Amino acid sequence: MNVLLCPDSFKDALSAQDAATAMARGVQRAAPEAHVQVCPLADGGEGSLDALIAATGAERRQLNVQDALGRPRQAAWGWLSDQRTAFIELAEASGLQHLAADERNALHTSTFGVGELLLAALDQGAEKALLLLGGSATNDGGAGMLQALGARFLDQHGEPLPPGGAALNQLASLELDGLDPRLAKFSLEAAVDVDNPLLGERGASAVFGPQKGASPEEVEQLDRALGHFGDISAHALGDDYRTLPGAGAAGGMGFAAKAFLNATLKPGIEMIMQQADMAMLLAKADLVITGEGRLDGQSLAGKTPIGVSRAAKRLHKPVIVLAGSLGDGWQACFDEGVTAAFALADGPMTLADALPRTAELLEARCESLLRLWVHRP
Repeated sequence: MNVLLCPDSFKDALSAQDAATAMARGVQRAAPEAHVQVCPLADGGEGSLDALIAATGAERRQLNVQDALGRPRQAAWGWLSDQRTAFIELAEASGLQHLAADERNALHTSTFGVGELLLAALDQGAEKALLLLGGSATNDGGAGMLQALGARFLDQHGEPLPPGGAALNQLASLELDGLDPRLAKFSLEAAVDVDNPLLGERGASAVFGPQKGASPEEVEQLDRALGHFGDISAHALGDDYRTLPGAGAAGGMGFAAKAFLNATLKPGIEMIMQQADMAMLLAKADLVITGEGRLDGQSLAGKTPIGVSRAAKRLHKPVIVLAGSLGDGWQACFDEGVTAAFALADGPMTLADALPRTAELLEARCESLLRLWVHRP
């Protein structure tokens, strides 16, 4: 019997690798004879770089970059030399997890450090990059990234704009002649785990701004600023990508990647499964177990368990999802290939109580599931 374990991370509790390891312990306790294949996954957000490096054997590199507030930090990126491909995770440079709660400031945080990582990849000789958009602390429409790559954002006096999304309200001219010329022959795929447009009630500012520290008034301010940036960009480029699904990912980074760097936007889970050769792993599996912190109706937008289930459904493989919690609309996941889904809690407990027990609970659930599977008629 072949069991494929391919979870995402359980936020604030376990990395995808640690989650898979805990699952494997439970499976092997119930079915010592089972062949267990572990493949940690991610959907483009935090932890995606680790998943790609684990799947491909890419070299992990470090670079001193600016974080979302302009402070120095060491950011990791991946280099797959035989494919001349770089793996760049936005959250490594401009991630929300690097800021304390009182440091979150969607008005002024910047993606400049992401541009620095792209420059490092170009300097290495990269011909392609997978840009993982998720977990951002930013709402600057990718302006910081573009500035690092050589674009100039100028106000009405010809002065460079300060960092952050709020400053885009003062954008008077956009100079693109200074963009690194190597970008013209550079292939970029941007991983997104949402389908939000840039603007409006489903846009970057309204949906994701509050978690990055934006008040309702600041959300409106940021939405206007991104709209103004969109107007000037459309005039400069001759194309308007504001309504593109995924343009609102990572505070508008999806928009910048597509509009200025000609990126292909793809669901992050599909990109990572392709690198991990999930088609081959699924073909060999008799049972697939995946999971993440929460499964709900929003998971259908591109979260890991749904990406796995859709791929497994094509091969008629059973998929069990283990989640920290099951939220509103989770039953819709049955239509996407999920065979069964279970919450981890073994009794009433608070989140604070559950988090340190996540590995224990995953192990116990997998043991119970495999006992049932092994002894089915």
